[in-house]
Amino acid sequence: MTPPDEPIIPPELLLKAYRAGIFPMADSRDDPEVFWVEPRMRAILPLDGFHLSRSLARTLRRGRFTVTCNAAFDSVIDACAAPRPDAEESWISRRIRESYRKLHAVGHAHSIETWADGRLVGGLYGVGFARVFCGESMFSRMNDASKVALAWLVAALRRSGAELLDCQFTTPHLASLGAVEIPQERYLDMLRHAQRPHSSVLAPDGFGVAGFGVAGLGAAGLGAAGVAAGDGAGAGAGAVLGLPAGFAALLAEAGSSSSPGNFIAQSLTHTS
Repeated sequence: MTPPDEPIIPPELLLKAYRAGIFPMADSRDDPEVFWVEPRMRAILPLDGFHLSRSLARTLRRGRFTVTCNAAFDSVIDACAAPRPDAEESWISRRIRESYRKLHAVGHAHSIETWADGRLVGGLYGVGFARVFCGESMFSRMNDASKVALAWLVAALRRSGAELLDCQFTTPHLASLGAVEIPQERYLDMLRHAQRPHSSVLAPDGFGVAGFGVAGLGAAGLGAAGVAAGDGAGAGAGAVLGLPAGFAALLAEAGSSSSPGNFIAQSLTHTS
């Protein structure tokens, strides 16, 4: 737990910052302070521009990993914050971890997990609202584990009616998957457009526009039957679903295929 002198960032403040294009970081894992970042150049991954390499397509089709949504949020953020061979220090401090756990509890932070033989081997987490998903961090303990998580995320966001996948900063890893850099002014224009009002109901937590923040499902192994109307389901063509609902709908569609991984691979090559 966070010590008393390291209060969490209130969920409503976190969401207000993200909706304005700002996010928090810390200098180290043990740093009690946070600073707010607004990059001059912003990395995004166009949802119709995900680069599905032949090797990643083969991995998806072989069904090497099981993929879930919101099944192990705490474990994912802990793994993202853990020391790595190429980066012993982390910007994900204890205060930040607890703040995003609270944001997850109220339905605006989500994780995608990849599993092999019942063991968590990769994943990512981020913040969702309106038609926006802001990716925060990812980790991998097996080759392609984080790439598979990202592939499922992109497919689920496309299924959900999302318009903007924010990656914050570009890396060679993200660039190889299709991420590009744009000026902050352009990012803010896209962010405003992706938050325009829509016909879905308001989020039950009272934080404003419904959409990618609505939780509703928990671990998205429930299939289409678990898609709640409060997530925008049933609101007609183009409705915005929360990520868990969109993931569940995608999972149900993939499950009707003889090869769910092949279904995901095919969906990522279809950009109409």
